[in-house]
Amino acid sequence: QVVLVESGGGLVQAGGSLRLSCAAFGRALSMLAAGWFRQVPGKEREFVAAISWGGYTRYYADSVLGRFTISRDNAKNTVYLQMNNLKAEETAVYYCAGRSVTSDDGSVYYTRHQSYTIWGQGTQVTVSS
Repeated sequence: QVVLVESGGGLVQAGGSLRLSCAAFGRALSMLAAGWFRQVPGKEREFVAAISWGGYTRYYADSVLGRFTISRDNAKNTVYLQMNNLKAEETAVYYCAGRSVTSDDGSVYYTRHQSYTIWGQGTQVTVSS
C-alpha cells in the first residue's frame, strides 16, 4: 500500500512561484504514473500535469503550459510541481495522484482523474491578487 503526501503549498502573490512536492511512502514511486490536479469548492477536480513513471513523457493542461513544470526523482520517491507566474484564479487545493503501471508503460501518462487510484490529502495554494 502506497501513501502520497503533498507539501509545499502556501500563500503567494500573483506572479510568484511555489514548488509542490509529493512524497510516496510504503512503496517505491518508480512504478507509478503520476499527476497533479487541483480543485476549488463546488467545482470538479481539474487536471494540471502528468508524468510517466520513467519521466519520459510529460503533459500539461493548456492553462499552465509554459508556467508549470512536473518532474520526478524516483530515487527520492518524490514528484514535483514547479509553478511559476501564478495567477489568483489558480487558488485551489492541489492533489497528487498515482496509478500503478508496468515497466513496459514507460511513456504512459493519464489526464483523467478517474484513471488514478492513489491520492494524496492535498495541499492548499492561495494566490493573492
